[in-house]
Amino acid sequence: MDYVCDPILGPLPHVRAGTVKALAIASGKRNALLPDVPTAAEGGLPEFNAAPFYAVFAPKGTPQPIIDRLANALNKGLNEDLARKRLLELGAELPEPDRRGPAPLGALVKSEIARLTPIIQAASAKADH
Repeated sequence: MDYVCDPILGPLPHVRAGTVKALAIASGKRNALLPDVPTAAEGGLPEFNAAPFYAVFAPKGTPQPIIDRLANALNKGLNEDLARKRLLELGAELPEPDRRGPAPLGALVKSEIARLTPIIQAASAKADH
């Protein structure tokens, strides 16, 4: 395989064993699990950002008190030391408190759709079927 773009845990053992060379981290900052691997931006590709994010979504029409309760529980979980430690061990980048909750998630989803739609459309237009 000449190239792979995968969340960090997939290639991590191979990079550490020296059987695969990591060229870049496709996120805004370096990952603590591979601190010597530069970001794509550091390598001259500032717009190459393919970092995954994980979120919890509720069905449309879910009552606001339930949304608030879920958001508060998730926020509390992300603040617990054991959960934070384990997520960091898995290579996660934990969002700061002001980037958590329904409003920041909605803004993130909208911005990712706006950012990725032209790329996907351009790739689809060039696909050879």
